[in-house]
Amino acid sequence: MGEQGQKILIQIQEKRERMIDSAKEHGYTSDSTIRCSEELDQLIYEYQRERQKDKKQKKKVHFSCKHIFMNWHHKKMEVKYYVHS
Repeated sequence: MGEQGQKILIQIQEKRERMIDSAKEHGYTSDSTIRCSEELDQLIYEYQRERQKDKKQKKKVHFSCKHIFMNWHHKKMEVKYYVHS
């Protein structure tokens, strides 16, 4: 996970704690608790987007490495073919 994902996880934990404190002090349906809950939802959404972005980048790197290997392997096979002809 990237640095941005780690930062968001810390923010999620802090927001969760504030929401719980607000619920204990003001009740579950208070404006401040609901606002914290909505902000927590937004942070979780941002975290999920960050994770998806990381997965896509890893797939691109994996594909690139596989593509390079296949090209290298293919060229190596051609060289062997020409040597044996």
